Amino acid sequence: MRPFTVHTGIAAPLDLANVDTDMIIPKQFLKSIKRTGFGKNLFDELRYEDEGQPDQECTGRPLRQDFVLNQPRYQRTSVLLARQNFGCGSSREHAPWALDDFGIRVIIAPSFADIFYNNCFKNGLLPIVLHEEEVDQLFREVNSTEGYQLTVDLEAQTVTTPSGTSFSFLVDTFRKHCLLKGLDDIGLTLEEADRIRAYEEKRQQTAPWLFAPRSL
Repeated sequence: MRPFTVHTGIAAPLDLANVDTDMIIPKQFLKSIKRTGFGKNLFDELRYEDEGQPDQECTGRPLRQDFVLNQPRYQRTSVLLARQNFGCGSSREHAPWALDDFGIRVIIAPSFADIFYNNCFKNGLLPIVLHEEEVDQLFREVNSTEGYQLTVDLEAQTVTTPSGTSFSFLVDTFRKHCLLKGLDDIGLTLEEADRIRAYEEKRQQTAPWLFAPRSL
């Protein structure tokens, strides 16, 4: 998992509340347990005029011109502004996979669904909760300024606008540590690889019968 320290990127305003995980990545595309390849179908029903199907090439599909991520000014978006209860619905981990594969690293909203919020941290995305008034301000500024970028400093726990205004956010200490170091659950386990190996070697000496091959 990529470490997250400081990120500066173009922000895009997704002005919808209660965006569920089926809207983020529709159910028909949940055909793989790999973490890559889902970005092309992120917000599929919002991005395309037709109904996307698994294994369908996205090249040439008619785009919805009024959808924010289809607009030229937001083509390199990596910070997504959202409204209340983002990521509600099913617990599918494919939702943060699709966002990450598309290039989104930060999501800012007044609130998130709990499971989606947790899944973001496990997959290297940073979900940030700001007060609704602060989110409203960011929406106003991004809508009025092309190329609007936000800088997110995880160590300092701040979101900074182009004008220099900073908003502070809270993040759990353990989750912060994992993101800063780029540690998912497997990475955390591997940090203790030497102790695990020592335990297994000791266990083989003290209880060898547990490791003896069984006869059929």
